[in-house]
Amino acid sequence: MPVSESMIAGLIDLDRAGDEGLTARLTGQLRSLIASGRLGKGHVLPSSRRLARDLGVSRNTVTYAFEQLAAEGYLAASHGRRAVVTVDGAERLDAAEAATPRPRSGQPRLSPWASQLKQTDWPMSYLAPLKPLRPGHCDAREFPYEIWGRCLRRTAVGAAKRELGPVNRPRLCAALAHYLATNRGVRAGAEQILILPSAQAALTLIAAAVITPGDEVWVEDPGYPGAAAAFRASGARVTGIGLDEQGMQRVAGLAPPTLIFMTPSHQHPTGRLMSLARRTEFLKLSRPGKTWIVEDDYDGEFHYDSRPVPALQGLDVHGRVFYVGTFSKAMTPDIRLGYLVAPPALVSTLEIAQRHIGLIAASPVQEALAEFIADGHFLAHLRRMRRLSHARRDHLVGGLQRHLGDVLSVEVPSGGIQLVARLKRGRADQAVAKRLVEAGVVTRAISSLALGQPRDHGLLLGFAAWRESEISAALRTMASCF
Repeated sequence: MPVSESMIAGLIDLDRAGDEGLTARLTGQLRSLIASGRLGKGHVLPSSRRLARDLGVSRNTVTYAFEQLAAEGYLAASHGRRAVVTVDGAERLDAAEAATPRPRSGQPRLSPWASQLKQTDWPMSYLAPLKPLRPGHCDAREFPYEIWGRCLRRTAVGAAKRELGPVNRPRLCAALAHYLATNRGVRAGAEQILILPSAQAALTLIAAAVITPGDEVWVEDPGYPGAAAAFRASGARVTGIGLDEQGMQRVAGLAPPTLIFMTPSHQHPTGRLMSLARRTEFLKLSRPGKTWIVEDDYDGEFHYDSRPVPALQGLDVHGRVFYVGTFSKAMTPDIRLGYLVAPPALVSTLEIAQRHIGLIAASPVQEALAEFIADGHFLAHLRRMRRLSHARRDHLVGGLQRHLGDVLSVEVPSGGIQLVARLKRGRADQAVAKRLVEAGVVTRAISSLALGQPRDHGLLLGFAAWRESEISAALRTMASCF
């Protein structure tokens, strides 16, 4: 990009220790700026007086450089007028230089974690734009933006009167503590809650605080890829633990790891519910300060066929469980707010780490959300979204059974925002998912969520973000692809 007049002096380095004279060095550097396109055709240079002052050289040095470049055809310079670049950089490249192949720049040196990033399809950026039946989303079109906008405006108006205060706004933490205790059975005070830019940020913060390179971490397999990514970034050895009908299995004979990540209330991606006995078993396995459990309750607000199952964290009486949640599923993804309920012994450490890493959510948005919750808008929106998502789940299940029952077997989840449909014949779920994406229906292959050799095959289908007419159209497209 062309540079502004005030920046030109900053791009010139007149090393006075060299053998070349100042005029020759200035001429060469100006010539390079023109040849590279930084000073494009028609660019007006600073006056010789100003450039000389900015560079700390005599005016004659600048004048001679301008005259030399004018003689070479780079500049148009006349008495009483500022010099103007007369050519595009490419026009002045020497033919011999242009014919000489340029050496390729070396590949940047990456960390072991970063070098593996291209080997995973998470996040699903390659699937953009957002289309049915992409999993992991709720319907942002149903969000009460007018009410939310009023909360934001009132918060913005009152910002000048508010003290800066803590990064985790007490009003939101208190409202969230009350909501989680009432609706999810979480046992925690407001002082244990950290407000973060996302649930993924919470995992990053946990990993930074408790993982030492080489520590072992267990995650569900298949499971949420973002968890493995966060823990690997801290140098952990991530081990995938298989699933049964209750979610993550307890494998006999394995020594307890440093950390266990799980989604017990609605296993991602299968939607399976972990029983009370299994939860108790994992809690007994954990030890304060030795083995931690991270409970990701990513869509715990959505239950349809039975009473909501209380969070695993509510069973913990020894401070062994981190509880992670997000507002992006219940509200709208662009709100960019998640939260972490921390064990009491780690609250102060995590708050310091939060500031050092910079995982801080905007205070005005936190204050607006506190008002949104306090005024009852959050619960009202949740009740409406539960009804809509319940109906959409049933519509998708019925359509799959009618139109694709001969090729797909549906697992009907008791809650959540997505479901699994298993292929009855063959295991090429990634090829099927690719074919559907090309046809305009976005799904996700279950095998792509595996850490190692896939144990599970099928399609992950979202329903909460899509109206029944959109689901029906997607089903017709799917039927034509099999």
